Amino acid sequence: MAFMVNDMMFLRHAARLRSGWFQKTRDLPDAYPESRGISKRALSKQENPHLGRARRRSRVRIAVSARSLLLTAAISLNAACAWSETLRVATFNTGLERKGPALLLRDIVRGEDAQIEAVASVLTTIAPDIVALQSFDYDLTGAALSAFSKVLRDVGLDYPYQFAALPNTGMRTDLDMDGNRRRAEARDAQGYGFFSGQGGMAILSKYPIVTDEVQDFSSMLWRDFPGALLPQTAAGPFPSEQAQAIQRLSTTGHWVVPVDVPGLGRVTLMTLHASPPVFDGPEDRNGKRNHDEIVFWQRYLDGSFGPAPDRQFVLLGDFNQDPVDGEGLKNAIRSLISDPRLQDVEPTSTGSAEATGDPFDTADWDDPVPGNMRVDYVFPSSDWRVQEAGVYWPSGPAGVVAQTASRHRLVWVDLAR
Repeated sequence: MAFMVNDMMFLRHAARLRSGWFQKTRDLPDAYPESRGISKRALSKQENPHLGRARRRSRVRIAVSARSLLLTAAISLNAACAWSETLRVATFNTGLERKGPALLLRDIVRGEDAQIEAVASVLTTIAPDIVALQSFDYDLTGAALSAFSKVLRDVGLDYPYQFAALPNTGMRTDLDMDGNRRRAEARDAQGYGFFSGQGGMAILSKYPIVTDEVQDFSSMLWRDFPGALLPQTAAGPFPSEQAQAIQRLSTTGHWVVPVDVPGLGRVTLMTLHASPPVFDGPEDRNGKRNHDEIVFWQRYLDGSFGPAPDRQFVLLGDFNQDPVDGEGLKNAIRSLISDPRLQDVEPTSTGSAEATGDPFDTADWDDPVPGNMRVDYVFPSSDWRVQEAGVYWPSGPAGVVAQTASRHRLVWVDLAR
């Protein structure tokens, strides 16, 4: 009935049998309006000498299709037949950020927005027990998140527990943070954004979130991060010493959020929405920031910032980095994927396989640049038993709904002890 771990191995090995590579390049999250039509630096496939899975590309649709179709059918069945001993955890970059404060709340309340309806449809189809959302505008009272939760509740998906915190996106600095000699622009905020809270993060849960034990590392200065790859030019720190003195590491946020799950106990979520490694210059400011935002989690698990969980945790979010394709310092995401404390179960989808021959992608960006990529991840800790996993990228009419919702696709994993 379900897509089990041995089925994942079948898909992985089937993908490896395909000949040829599908050349693509790297891009950014949907909150960045400049994403369309930007050329990227070429990236050689030779950059990937060590990955355990080769992720061979091809336009050929092979025998993966049969089991992928069964997976698509199983998703809806499993959503309807929730097993008490299984925890479904998901990440979803909703792309619901708006161009001004309170506009998302307005659109939710009006009930006429096709994208909001599509995002709700995706969530109700997969019905995760806990989901981390990205690109969802933050407001101080949580009005937009509460209104969206009501939309979901009205169609049968109830999340009585919610969490959101002020993100770095849109947080004004009054300095030139990108080196263009201008101030008060979207790139001069702590994280790219036209207003404070634009494109924030949120967590929705069926189970109690232990809010008084949440750890929010979003205010950590980049220069205070161990081994920080701070951008430099021949003139010195980029864009200036003053800017680096206040620059935070997190583009959006780094959260550690405990959830108490009946029958399982404490489950710890670790989540982020990282910077895209593009839209910079030879100093590679955004590429280095993306690298350090990803490396943060290994430092955290090492105990660099205090006690860290050693069991029953899940690392998830939009990492804005593909281990093979596009721009960026690849060693960060590759090191995370191979970290023995984590599991990369390599979820797949029918829609991605049909689009490019690569079943592993999670974002549907413009072709040929930047192209589709795998940038959204759910990494369970190594002690979990993974029951099933997938990327919600179906074919047919359901695929149109997923495309209307977001350029990103929801990634989910079912976990058991």
